[in-house]
Amino acid sequence: MNTTAIKYLPRIGVLGGMGPLASATFVVQLVEATPAVFDKDHFPHTLDSSPQIPDRPSAIAGRGPDPLAEIIQALRRLESAGSALIVMPCNTVHHWYEGIVASTRLPVLHIADAVADCLRTANPTAKRVGILGSTVTSKLLIYEKRLGTEWDWVFATDEELAEDVMPGIAAVKAGNLEEGRKHFLNATTKMIQRKIDVLVFACTEIPIVLKQADVAVPVIDSSEALAHHTVAIAQSMRERIGN
Repeated sequence: MNTTAIKYLPRIGVLGGMGPLASATFVVQLVEATPAVFDKDHFPHTLDSSPQIPDRPSAIAGRGPDPLAEIIQALRRLESAGSALIVMPCNTVHHWYEGIVASTRLPVLHIADAVADCLRTANPTAKRVGILGSTVTSKLLIYEKRLGTEWDWVFATDEELAEDVMPGIAAVKAGNLEEGRKHFLNATTKMIQRKIDVLVFACTEIPIVLKQADVAVPVIDSSEALAHHTVAIAQSMRERIGN
């Protein structure tokens, strides 16, 4: 065993609280994604769950304060905890990705990169990719801006966002999981009708209530994809340090 590598396991900083249940679920996925035999084989991590970070959709709509200042405060706490990299299990917050990256010396992983890994490995023939996410993720093209035109992106319509996606997100955040599930099932049915090859759960509230068995096309859970992507990056950092 390379005891030097174990000693220098990089600490994963999880910038969370957006929402709290999604962040807690991500930490479980992070542990499950880590190949380990003993407790000490797992990467140390620090979760900064800050639910008081101002609402992202409200900020973009001009109805609330910009969350970046409080996001940076959470980032500073993760830096102080000794984090070696930062990961954000929230799709919407990636609208501020450039500002976050500019505010830290640490690498900040992007959730769209994690989804792209899954598309290329598990779904190599997929062309039409459904992005089921918030109004911010859909309208501000968080995936398309990051990944370009390698895939044909399909988003929920304005009507679907208003009637099912956003109410579903709100229901899960409020703990009304059955209501959230009903809304998301309606939204997935409508997206599948547009002949998508794969559906991305591009909001980390969705996989709390929906699984692959609920959907008639292959699914990528962006939160789970991010967990695997994070472990791969942390593993490469450990190997570089250990050597």
